Amino acid sequence: MLDLVLQALQTLFTPEHFMYLVMGVLLGLVIGVFPGLGGIAGLSLLLPFIYGMDEVSALATLIGLVAVIPTSATFTSVLMGIPGSSSSQATVLDGFALAKKGQASRALGAAFSSSLLGGLFGAIILTFFVQIARPLILLFGSAELFMLAIFGLSMVGSLSGNSLMKGVVACGFGILVGSVGAAPATGEFRMIFGINYLYDGLPLVVIALSIFAFPEISELFRKESAIAEGAELGKGGWLAGVKDMIKNKWLALRCAAIGTIVGAIPGMGGSVVDWIAYGHVVQTAKDKTQFGKGDIRGVIAPESANNAKEGGALMPTLLFGIPGSGSMAVFLGGMVLIGIEAGPSMVTKDIDLTYTIIWSLAIANVLGAGLSLFLAGPISRLTRIKFSLLAPFMIMVISFAAFQATKDMTDLWMLLIFGVIGIFMKRFGWSRPAFLIGFVLATQAESYLNMSVQFYSWEMFLRPGVLIILVLSLISVYYSRKGTVDENAELMDKVRDQNLSMTPQLLFAGFILLFVLIAIFDGHQQSFLGGIFPLTIAYIMLPFSLLLMWIFIRKKTDNAAVFDAEQVAEPGTFKATWYEPILWIGGLYVLSMIIGFIPAIILFFIAFFTLKARIGWLQTAVLTAAGVGLLLLFGYFLNLEFPQGVFSF
Repeated sequence: MLDLVLQALQTLFTPEHFMYLVMGVLLGLVIGVFPGLGGIAGLSLLLPFIYGMDEVSALATLIGLVAVIPTSATFTSVLMGIPGSSSSQATVLDGFALAKKGQASRALGAAFSSSLLGGLFGAIILTFFVQIARPLILLFGSAELFMLAIFGLSMVGSLSGNSLMKGVVACGFGILVGSVGAAPATGEFRMIFGINYLYDGLPLVVIALSIFAFPEISELFRKESAIAEGAELGKGGWLAGVKDMIKNKWLALRCAAIGTIVGAIPGMGGSVVDWIAYGHVVQTAKDKTQFGKGDIRGVIAPESANNAKEGGALMPTLLFGIPGSGSMAVFLGGMVLIGIEAGPSMVTKDIDLTYTIIWSLAIANVLGAGLSLFLAGPISRLTRIKFSLLAPFMIMVISFAAFQATKDMTDLWMLLIFGVIGIFMKRFGWSRPAFLIGFVLATQAESYLNMSVQFYSWEMFLRPGVLIILVLSLISVYYSRKGTVDENAELMDKVRDQNLSMTPQLLFAGFILLFVLIAIFDGHQQSFLGGIFPLTIAYIMLPFSLLLMWIFIRKKTDNAAVFDAEQVAEPGTFKATWYEPILWIGGLYVLSMIIGFIPAIILFFIAFFTLKARIGWLQTAVLTAAGVGLLLLFGYFLNLEFPQGVFSF
């Protein structure tokens, strides 16, 4: 065994292995910075190039890319409020709030140092537990996985803001939206409204960008100010963020442990681990008043967890050939492509290869975090640029990223539709994190529940693992209401002093209620297995939705559910009407349908810079050429597609 371990060390430090590892890290940094692509897209793009490479070089490149994408995805989450990947959604809540205070470099410093700690922790756990991990992973059956989904949903209380009713309904709304498409048990199509695009459900990338990125872009668009809102950029550099991580090192280690455990469980993946870590820090913190407004702990917790989960996800991938996440599924395909067979042999005769992979992961994390820290200061200066100059680039980025979900023009229209929903959710104080948690866990919860009932009947709830997770979920619910995260908390105190118009809120709540009623009607058209899950959720939501409507009708302005950020905010905060950014983006998509995305984005840039930003023709030409040129270069080298129009040329 010692000989095999020494052989792994020898392989690790060969110049060839290290060179390809650095290449993978650099590629991961580029792909991770571009929101919506993530590990799945990055690894998929890499597979054709590793075919024919030797085992050591191919593995090094794959691992370098896998390790660094969760780290580099933090750039857009913090700087622009755009989730860089599915595992960096929770970072937006406090990371972007810090950026708006002029502390972007501090947030990035804390994020990258936490990512480094989390990645190293995951690799260390893998090193020591790879031999005994097999029986532990086998303890998790479908019943335990279902309860883990419920445990994830138990975080909703702490992310519901000042109105638990709105949080519950927002989460239920997310679950119903996540139930659109084929039922896991029967394959019946639910709530597709005759739209072929919905057969496979709505892509997570599109929904995450819609609910988080779109409203932030819209708000900054209307305020016509820089992201940093006039704060001094130098306040809290990246070194201050590193010190914050050291100060909260035990929190980072706890969340890294959570990330490793959740990552090791096949099927849970990275789309939920950051929310579990974020819920944990909110529930255990003594002072909860700053969460959602720029608490550095809200950056440290999810970032340490999402990097550690890559190490955890390698366990079932290497030991069973069962991918622990979507990116690990593609990684497994890469292993097969270069002739490596995952399974029990990875802890016996191929243990040297296993340790090479684990320690390569650790080194790649160090390289990725180091490079990201180096770039944190200069890149954070983007937050000081006038937003009217940044807006076209951000709109271009989220549109291009959303289109990569299914390569269908409908991706863009869904981005716009749910983007409008996201705008109103933020404006009226409906918890967007609660909605996204519900959406992410909908399919998993339903699939595991169906399997559990078939395998264990209702005796599933008597299994020891299920009972343990149930107790943890109840404890989570209890601590959730001891403090909540509310992105509009600073405005809540003004609600009682305002004579708010209930009409906008009533219309939005009516839209949610209508969707609930449609889900009930649709559920009754399905078979028992196909309809029972969305029906149960819809019937739970129904009384809460009706109660909210009643509150709005009665105009009880002393109720926390009655909230309108736009009406409560200081006069003059918004310089444009709420629908103006929607018209601009909608116009871009209409043009894209007619002439294609690239010609449309060129015209969009020219029109926006001259009419909205009011800059000269020379500046307009330079910025347009830079933006479109970068997009074309990126698309060419990564072989990505652009939306084509009826008259594309």
